[in-house]
Amino acid sequence: MKAKRKSAEMEIFPSDDESRIKEENIILKETVELMQRELESYRRSPFIVADVKSIIDGNAVIKLSNGSIFYVAFPPNLSIKAGDTVIVEQKNLSIIKKIPSSREFGVENFVIIEKPKISWSDVGGLEEQANELREVIEAPLKNPEIFRKIGITPPKGILLYGPPGTGKTLLAKAVASSTNATFIEIVSSELVQKFIGEGAKLVREIFELAKQKAPSIIFIDELDALASVRIDIGTSGEREVQRTFMQLLAEIDGFKPLGNVKIIGCTNRADLLDPAILRSGRLDRKIEIPNPNAGGRREILAIHTRSMNIRALNIDELVRITLGFSGAELQAACTEAGYFAIRAHRTFVTQEDFEKAVRKIKKGEEEGPDLHRIFG
Repeated sequence: MKAKRKSAEMEIFPSDDESRIKEENIILKETVELMQRELESYRRSPFIVADVKSIIDGNAVIKLSNGSIFYVAFPPNLSIKAGDTVIVEQKNLSIIKKIPSSREFGVENFVIIEKPKISWSDVGGLEEQANELREVIEAPLKNPEIFRKIGITPPKGILLYGPPGTGKTLLAKAVASSTNATFIEIVSSELVQKFIGEGAKLVREIFELAKQKAPSIIFIDELDALASVRIDIGTSGEREVQRTFMQLLAEIDGFKPLGNVKIIGCTNRADLLDPAILRSGRLDRKIEIPNPNAGGRREILAIHTRSMNIRALNIDELVRITLGFSGAELQAACTEAGYFAIRAHRTFVTQEDFEKAVRKIKKGEEEGPDLHRIFG
């Protein structure tokens, strides 16, 4: 009877050990819940995207988009390897999970990819240069067998150089259109400025993209920004430019002369270029694109005025007064002449409109169309 009473008292009044165990259980449950909430917070965005460079002793070496490299742990149930793309949380860079790699995403957002529709008839005053482009770019892409039979290898790429606005880009697009090639345009200055720390990687991806979209033409504008004469390396920025330039040379060397990818470099300052980019096997064919002569100006004016409504145009006088004009300036003169006609409430353009336009371009006046007068 006493034993039963003692047992009942123990149930009503638990021992100190039982009380301590219950308190510990409560604390442990609260700790687990706290850790679960913290773990859940780690799984929420935003995360940082990183590339796995290597796996060392069960941990990963990752590289962030800003170029920083870290040595971090990852869950044992997560299978990752060098080259994978992962997401990491921002606080301690713990790897959360692996995500699909997409190299093209970054590249296609800063290069211009198109299928040009410019024909050779849209190019005026550059017949000699156009013929050279046909020989170096068009012929190997359209008929590589003739080169194999003769036993010669065409240049891998060419350099177009000359003053601004003379038609270098226009020529490149025309040859891309004639060969039905994908035109991939890169601006070297943007590559260097915007992607510091990632330049070499992006150069590799651009050339991989060109292979995927072949036949293709890689057009590198402002080449002097990336391939200028190398000097003593000082700042980290200069070292990065050098790494990107070396990667460009390596990629050009990796292409076959009779492959279906061609490279066209473009610059206004050929005197600044490093000789390494111009040696045999790289951009070894150099084509100067000068300002047009009188015959060239006549052809360019004919192209830009063929769809204009013109009355009594003295083309010889117009050719004479545009001495020294580039192709781009001639196009601007035609457009400006049209504005003078609009301001005069006419639907046709006269010789006087063209002469006013030429004078305006020569003087560099900052006149804009009087929209209130036109539409008011």
